[in-house]
Amino acid sequence: MAREESHSSSSLKLYETQFFGFTPQTCMLRIFSAFQDSLYEILLVVEKVCVRQLSKGDSTGPEEEALRVQARECNRKLQQFLDERFKQLFERMEALLMNKCFTVPPNVLLPEDQPHKNYPHDFQDILKLESTLTDLHKAYEAEVCARQALQAELEEQKEAQKHLESTLSWIQELQAAWAKEGNGNFQESFRLVMESVNKLQKVIKKIQVLS
Repeated sequence: MAREESHSSSSLKLYETQFFGFTPQTCMLRIFSAFQDSLYEILLVVEKVCVRQLSKGDSTGPEEEALRVQARECNRKLQQFLDERFKQLFERMEALLMNKCFTVPPNVLLPEDQPHKNYPHDFQDILKLESTLTDLHKAYEAEVCARQALQAELEEQKEAQKHLESTLSWIQELQAAWAKEGNGNFQESFRLVMESVNKLQKVIKKIQVLS
């Protein structure tokens, strides 16, 4: 949680809760409850001691029962008096502890908030950075796709180049054999052969249509 957010909820001590690992309000409530429990236990012991001392060891007579009732009433009044005084004292103690002990100074940050101090950015800057990263990622993907398409095209061109070189090699070998046999001009003869092949293909098509 950013430190700025804690200022808007200072009464809840949200940042202090993260920093200490517990809520200051809960800590103060437990201190108050622990003191009250201890006070009640002490008063019960005091009540028993007073009854025993005043009864002078006689634990069966009606005087002890009257002393016990009187001691319980005095104990109740003492407890009420101490509760009121302690609540007043606790309010001052709580204000002191909450402001002096359970408050994180503005210059103290959690480890996860330290980068925000070193590299401050507002929300709009973060959105711009995220948008820029998204655009860069899309551009990188487009570049990868274009590179793959170019690589595939180069492979096709290499394959076509191989076929062309093979055809040229075959023609050169055919020219050499034609000249060796003394059959005249190879190019003219090749043209005549191609014309004959074309005519033959047309005749074959006509036969296929008629049949």
